[in-house]
Amino acid sequence: MDGDTLWSGGIKIRIADIDTPEVSEPRCSSELALGNKATARLVELVNEGSFEMRAWPGRDEDKYDRKLRVLVRDSRSLGDILVSEGLARTWTGRRQPRC
Repeated sequence: MDGDTLWSGGIKIRIADIDTPEVSEPRCSSELALGNKATARLVELVNEGSFEMRAWPGRDEDKYDRKLRVLVRDSRSLGDILVSEGLARTWTGRRQPRC
């Protein structure tokens, strides 16, 4: 779907520990460009091999009924990889402007 949302087994999953730039309703062209890079990279990471989906402590779903999960491979969050590559921000509880 985008850099922090995916489908798994017919269930919409929001990657709980990150926030990536918007691609469906970007506020500027640079946000769209970075969002597209984050989306492509997430696809690569997910397709590199198996990973675990861990529940987000204290909350199972967000207000859009997406399951909140942290994706983990080899004890490392895939979200942390996106953050380290400059494609995402660590989730702080609310979206922050990118433009």
